[in-house]
Amino acid sequence: MLALGHDLVSLRNMVTRSTTACFEPSLDYCVVKMPRWDIDKFPTVERTLGTQMKSVGEVMSIARSFPEAMQKALRMVNEGSVGFDESWYLRARAGAAVSKDGNIEEELQKPGPLRMWAIAHAFQQGFTVETVHALTRIDRWFLGKLFSVHQARKRMESLGSLEKLTEAGPEFLRRMKQLGFCDRQIGKAIKDSDLAVMQLRAGWHIRPCVKQVDTLAAEFPAQTNYLYLTYVGEENDVVPLGNEQLAAHKAALYDTAFGSRLEESGFQLPDKMHARASPCQKANASPMWKGKASKQEPPPLELVPSQKPEVPAYIVLGSGCYRIGASVEFDWSAVSAVRTIRQTGHRALVINCNPETVSTDYDESDRLYFEELTLETVAEIVRFEQPEGTVVSVGGQTPNNLAPKLDQLGIRILGTAAANIDRAEDRSKFSAMCDELGIDQPEWSQFVRLEEATDFARLVGYPVLVRPSYVLSGAAMRVIDDEQQLKGFLGTAAVVEQEFPVVISKYVQGAREIEFDGIGRNGQVINYAISEHVEDAGTHSGDATLLLPAQRLHLETHRRVMHIASQLCKALNISGPFNVQFMALEDSCFSMRSVKVIECNVRASRTVPFVSKTFNVNFIEQATRVMLGQEVSKQKVYAHDFEFVACKAPMFSFLRLSGADPHLGVEMQSTGEVACFGHNAHEAFLKSLIASGVQISKIFEPCGVLLALNPKDKAAVAKYLPLLDEMGFKIFATHGTASFLEASKPQRNANNSAICVTPLAKSADGVVSAITEKTVKLVICTPSSRDSAGQTPGYKIRRKALETGACLIVNMQQALMLIDALYEKFTLERQGKDFWTLDSWQECHRIG
Repeated sequence: MLALGHDLVSLRNMVTRSTTACFEPSLDYCVVKMPRWDIDKFPTVERTLGTQMKSVGEVMSIARSFPEAMQKALRMVNEGSVGFDESWYLRARAGAAVSKDGNIEEELQKPGPLRMWAIAHAFQQGFTVETVHALTRIDRWFLGKLFSVHQARKRMESLGSLEKLTEAGPEFLRRMKQLGFCDRQIGKAIKDSDLAVMQLRAGWHIRPCVKQVDTLAAEFPAQTNYLYLTYVGEENDVVPLGNEQLAAHKAALYDTAFGSRLEESGFQLPDKMHARASPCQKANASPMWKGKASKQEPPPLELVPSQKPEVPAYIVLGSGCYRIGASVEFDWSAVSAVRTIRQTGHRALVINCNPETVSTDYDESDRLYFEELTLETVAEIVRFEQPEGTVVSVGGQTPNNLAPKLDQLGIRILGTAAANIDRAEDRSKFSAMCDELGIDQPEWSQFVRLEEATDFARLVGYPVLVRPSYVLSGAAMRVIDDEQQLKGFLGTAAVVEQEFPVVISKYVQGAREIEFDGIGRNGQVINYAISEHVEDAGTHSGDATLLLPAQRLHLETHRRVMHIASQLCKALNISGPFNVQFMALEDSCFSMRSVKVIECNVRASRTVPFVSKTFNVNFIEQATRVMLGQEVSKQKVYAHDFEFVACKAPMFSFLRLSGADPHLGVEMQSTGEVACFGHNAHEAFLKSLIASGVQISKIFEPCGVLLALNPKDKAAVAKYLPLLDEMGFKIFATHGTASFLEASKPQRNANNSAICVTPLAKSADGVVSAITEKTVKLVICTPSSRDSAGQTPGYKIRRKALETGACLIVNMQQALMLIDALYEKFTLERQGKDFWTLDSWQECHRIG
């Protein structure tokens, strides 16, 4: 606006809408922005932070004090963290994410992803503020505040039980909450559950206040829907959405039912209760602890029809912090759900903590809570706002994980029931369900002890896949090639500390992976899309290159995929979005021998935006209408009606991460994605590689190509040598690859001349020199090991190719498709025809 000629006096303050933009701001809140690093996914990367950006996301917490805001941020950035304590640091060290020697001074001196938790560990070890300041050079003011949090935690630990906490009184607990301690953190300190602490708070009426983000510290009335929770406050800045009187009545019903829940759990409450301005409180309550909490839960609260507000409100849980595995694709789904709710005449509330997202733009929703995506926080907001339901299926894995616990508290989940979400997420339950339905899947077994795991692995044969439940982006998941690796991996904290059972399954090699994105309505599929991976199964779906519509599926495969997806939809009674991943095996006649299910996610997947934009059908809009109970007609997208192919390709940050090994596996490593349209699969594929930053343009003219292949890929590339030779590429190979190609049946070109494969030096340094000197511009280097340990010859080749800007391909299926695509381009251009097409999205869909 200033660039357009307006001055500060003429511009309104959008928070107060009464003062001008030149009015001096005055803030009564504190904000902490904290980055997130996923360096643990890259074992060979230097962990020290410096001038080169390594973070993949960030969070923003708002509170009334620095300790409260900092503890919120620590929980937001890592869901496994309870706040400022040493447990996250110790867990990472046990999992070999940091040095085993436990040199805490070195951890403090070198800035790293675990530095805040390392400071907590240092305080626990007896370090003073001055000592930590000397090692970190962090200002003493910040360290002093963190030390006060540490002392408060030690005080709680000294209590040791819920009885002692009860004796300490409500003011002590309120002070702990004002310092930013969550119920889970307090429960851990006193060796009890977060539910017990939550119940104690409810009895003492210790509730957070809802505050507006006010840039004038209440000097003028704020008119914003931008909210946060804090325990440093006396009253709420806003009233619940909808009917205020109804909200107060519903809150009274909630507290009454919660009182009965407390009594069932061992509390004794006074008989008299009354409601005042929401949130309601019980007058002069002074509960006494009588025994251990009961595991029984009362039935969820429901409103009778006459009590429903005129304009229902719904809460949408966002994706939280961006990370590898959860990025803008989930925010797109959350925003689509919010917009659909508002378009249907309802009110939408958003809970999210990521300042990068569209969902945290305050004008996207009727109310925005810039808050943690935890059970405690969501439950408090639901208690205050009393919405008609909560959407957990559009924000990715983080909100989906909350569904069972929210359901236990009586909070209504829109769409698929929480129990069925759990059946899909729990690997053991899901596999058992597939067995009951007769759905084929890789052989599997749940294990509790290492001996059971090794026995099963010997039975089915290596390699095997170890998969914990409730994980995103393949976290804590590994392909294991032998018993030594299995014993080593299961000894890490990343696995043994998982709350849910771990399943081990046979790893199927050489299978094609297929994705099914669908929308269910009361267990019936009403819309779907089927895409296929270029890479074989074993590459994480987030790192795979996808083609839509699927190009190589036989009709019978399509039919079987659809049939199995429909079975799962019906068995889980899905209402909303879901995704199923399949693997298909081919026989020698290129017909499908079997179709196996890998997993089913009862939520929006990361491919939903890609599918929606390719088919020009907003899958999330349809899914949201289903969850709201509206009539949505059954649709079917006919793939053969499209005159184009879309290709989605991942983007990696290997170049930014010094020392990272660029290879693909079951654990996701990509940090972004692109999608392009083409008149066929080859054009779309080449466009997407160019868009993702792969240096394809360097190989459009004949150049040197280096083949450095693992043993199982050498035979596959042999029949493609004539295509490379015909296009004018000069073929080089590492010593082992060249020896194999020469020993196999000699390949001949169109002139019936033998194709020359020039071997390079046996040492990795000699091969690296050819890359450095630009002798080769295309490097096809497939790893021999699934887990990179660094400093292998293949690692050195891949790393040097990346650093010198060569076109690097590390997957054989992708390499073969690249050669096919380049050959089609070469053939058409030799005939004087155009390979490239340029159509807008609207032109592809014949819009406008």
